[in-house]
Amino acid sequence: MSDPRITPSIFTRGAVDLSALRSTATTPAPIKAGPPAGAPGGAVGGISVIDVTEATFQAEVLERSLTTPVIVDFWAEWCEPCKQLSPVLERLAVEGGGAWVLAKVDVDANPRIAQMFRVQGIPMVYAIVGGQPVDAFSGVVPEAQLRQWIQAVLKAGGVSVAAPEDPRLDEADDALMSGDLDAAERAYRKILAESPTDAVAEAGLAQVGLARRVAGADPQAALTAAAAAPDDVDAQLLAADVEVLSGLAEQAYQRLVGLVRRTFGDDREKVRQHLVGLFTIAGPEDPAVASARRALASALF
Repeated sequence: MSDPRITPSIFTRGAVDLSALRSTATTPAPIKAGPPAGAPGGAVGGISVIDVTEATFQAEVLERSLTTPVIVDFWAEWCEPCKQLSPVLERLAVEGGGAWVLAKVDVDANPRIAQMFRVQGIPMVYAIVGGQPVDAFSGVVPEAQLRQWIQAVLKAGGVSVAAPEDPRLDEADDALMSGDLDAAERAYRKILAESPTDAVAEAGLAQVGLARRVAGADPQAALTAAAAAPDDVDAQLLAADVEVLSGLAEQAYQRLVGLVRRTFGDDREKVRQHLVGLFTIAGPEDPAVASARRALASALF
């Protein structure tokens, strides 16, 4: 199971014995539901966050996990790292709209639960599926990795849900659409610093570069200049950018593949890198990109 653990799994030290916590079934305590649908940062109704005690653990966590994955957050008021992690967990739980439940356990008020789970330091987070722990991590982890871990927990629990919208991407995309290219670049780079393989952020950053390159250019004049000077590398690159923005990406790819065939040395590498950057905007699944990549390989070798 993929997870962002920063320390070895607690399960390497032996199984967790929950039998002592199964002795008494109790009525579940009141549940903190997420904000109403449409509220800022809210979920579409449903269970989100619950506080559990030794008296309610059986019903709130073990029995609930038979139908819905439960993530248990061990915390304490004095724990500063907990104050970093817990709010993120709570927000993601609300965002999940009931696909999973966050159960919060105050270790000071519920030492027996912490002892059963062999909690030696907090924050400590467990995933409970089917009445049993399936994974755990300790410490504070980046939100991007936390999202990935939660998705893995849901998969382990047989829950099929669409990945929630990433507010970081929304912020970056909004900046790009409004023309604030500096803010968009900062936002995309921040995402990539936390998630280096985030294809959407990579595409967004490539779009920022494209927008900067065509800023102030006259599209028709750029195409006319390129037609008059087929071996002018800069003119051809700008024309390709204009074509991509005009919805003629396949034509732009063909233009640059042809230029790769006609150039050498540094010029050829400059064209190749530019073309690869345009591929990034469309993404590897685009059929036109796949075809152009094959043509590029043929042109290079």
